[in-house]
Amino acid sequence: MEDNSKKIKNQPEEETIEQTAELDNEAIAVENTDNEEQPKEQAKKSGIFSKKDKKSQQLEDLKATNEKLQAEKAEIHDKFLRLYSEFDNFRKRTQKEKIDIIKNASESVITQLLPIIDDMERAIAFNDKLEGVDPSIKEGLVLILQKTKTLLKQKGLEEIITEDQFFNTDFHEAVTTVPAEKEEDKGKILEEVQKGYTLNDKVIRYSKVVIYQ
Repeated sequence: MEDNSKKIKNQPEEETIEQTAELDNEAIAVENTDNEEQPKEQAKKSGIFSKKDKKSQQLEDLKATNEKLQAEKAEIHDKFLRLYSEFDNFRKRTQKEKIDIIKNASESVITQLLPIIDDMERAIAFNDKLEGVDPSIKEGLVLILQKTKTLLKQKGLEEIITEDQFFNTDFHEAVTTVPAEKEEDKGKILEEVQKGYTLNDKVIRYSKVVIYQ
């Protein structure tokens, strides 16, 4: 009887020990599970961070590439504008030279005709001083001179005006000087010795003049 009572008395203690052991085992299992899940979570987090780093790096690379392309675009655009400007200036210059060549193609011929015009003007002036000369001769010379000047004027020939003008080195050539009686006459043209001409606004012969000094 005593043995049975002892067995009955010790049975709850054994059950308590077994339950405590089971709880300890469960705790250890949970702890082991937690320990196993921690590296997984850390690996997962590190994977997320690495993806973010990659994306940020890709964005930075794209930004750098875009800035480089924009700089190259600006450089190419600047070169294009410079080349276009140079070509446009070349085209305009060539066109102007071409027009000038066409306009002044007859310059050498007209320059050689100027002495003949001078002779005709002197002949007309000389006949005005003579008496008994047939008026038809003078009229013929004047008519020929007028027709010649009209034809040359159509080609762009113009006389340089010297009457009541001040000396201008762009159009006049001083052959001699005369002392001026008045201060306001200094530099003024006194007399024209030889007419000057321009062809399409270009001086082809300077006016030879006498000026006050």
